[in-house]
Amino acid sequence: MPMEFINQNILLIGIVAVSGLGLLWPLIFRPAGNAVGPVEATQLINREDAIILDVREADEFAGGHLPEARNIPAGKLNDRIHELEKFKDKPLLVCCAAGIRSNKACAELQKAGFARVHSLTGGVDAWLAAGYPVKKGNRNK
Repeated sequence: MPMEFINQNILLIGIVAVSGLGLLWPLIFRPAGNAVGPVEATQLINREDAIILDVREADEFAGGHLPEARNIPAGKLNDRIHELEKFKDKPLLVCCAAGIRSNKACAELQKAGFARVHSLTGGVDAWLAAGYPVKKGNRNK
């Protein structure tokens, strides 16, 4: 009897399983650090003088980055994390192109003792989509 029910309702059971996974996905794969959108990121920068860390590669950074951002590519973060030590007590806004590398970088920074780490949800792409300005060039602070 139970096998007959399963066979007759396999599509329904599949939909329920996929829906359940969709609901659990954000709980399982929660981004490291506090995820903030462009509006919240702007507030962090303006109200709390957040340090902006862009973890994209140098050529991506030169193509357009948040004003006043510092560039340390994600692959070099462990080697260069000492450059950020003086900012351990300040809010740190981490961004990349779409938010994937920044989430990984936030996890590394938290392991290194940075308490106020925020990842820009959607990355520089979301920043641009919101109509916020970027600077071009590779001037690194």
